[in-house]
Amino acid sequence: MAETARIWTAALLVIGDEILSGRTQDKNVAQVATWLNVQGIRLREVRVVADDMDAIVEAVNTLRARNDYLFTTGGIGPTHDDITVDAIAQALGVDVVIHPDARAILEGYYATRGGLNEARLRMARVPDGASLIPNRMSGAPGIQHGNIFIMAGVPSITAGMLDALTGTLEGGLPVLSATVGCWVAESEIADLLRETERLHDDCQIGSYPFFRDGRVGANFVIRSTSAAILEDVSTALATGLTALGREAVAGGI
Repeated sequence: MAETARIWTAALLVIGDEILSGRTQDKNVAQVATWLNVQGIRLREVRVVADDMDAIVEAVNTLRARNDYLFTTGGIGPTHDDITVDAIAQALGVDVVIHPDARAILEGYYATRGGLNEARLRMARVPDGASLIPNRMSGAPGIQHGNIFIMAGVPSITAGMLDALTGTLEGGLPVLSATVGCWVAESEIADLLRETERLHDDCQIGSYPFFRDGRVGANFVIRSTSAAILEDVSTALATGLTALGREAVAGGI
C-alpha cells in the first residue's frame, strides 16, 4: 500500500474586540489561507477571540497543540489593549522581554517620526526566546516563537510578514482545485457527489449552490494534491451529470 503523504496543518487565531463587534471586517483569513496553501500547509481552523487574556491563552494552547503551526493576527500594537504578546508568553510559560533587534529597528524607524517613546517601545516586546518576522511597511516586526507566528492585524502589514516567511516553513504538496458547474439543485445529485468522492482517494468535493436569473444551480469544487486525480474526478463528475441529463460546465458557472 502506498504511503500517505503527510498533511501539514495550521490554525489562525484572530484577536480583537473590533472584529467581534463588527466595527472592523476581517480580511486576513482569506489571505492567510491562500498563502498557506502555496506553502503546502492546510488551514484547518480559524478562531476569533476578544482582547481577553484568558481567552487568548486558552485558544493558543489548544490550537498550537493540535496543529503544526499557529498564526495569530492582531493585538501587537502600542496601546494598552494590545495584549497578544503578554497572553502568548503566559501560554508558553515564559517572560515578556524587550527584543534588542526589535528595539533597534523601531529606533531607526521612529528617528524621523518623533522618536521612540514608551508606547512605541511596547512593539519591541516579545515572549522570551522569540525571533522576529520582518515588517517592511511600518517598522514594528512580527514575532515567531516555535510553531507560533504572531502578526499584525492590519491586512497590508500581515501580507508583508507572510511574504517574508515564504519558503521558510516545512509543508507538503499544495492543494489544487478544479470547478464543475451545473444548473441543478444540489439535492438532486447528492448521491453522485458522494459516490464520486468515495471512489477517488485524495480528493474532496465541495458543493456551492446559488440562485441566479430565476434558476437554481451549483458549482462543485474538487480539491486534491494530484493534478491527475483532479482531472479524473472532474471527468467522472461531468460524465455522471451528463448521464442524469444535466449539462456540466467546466470551470463553473
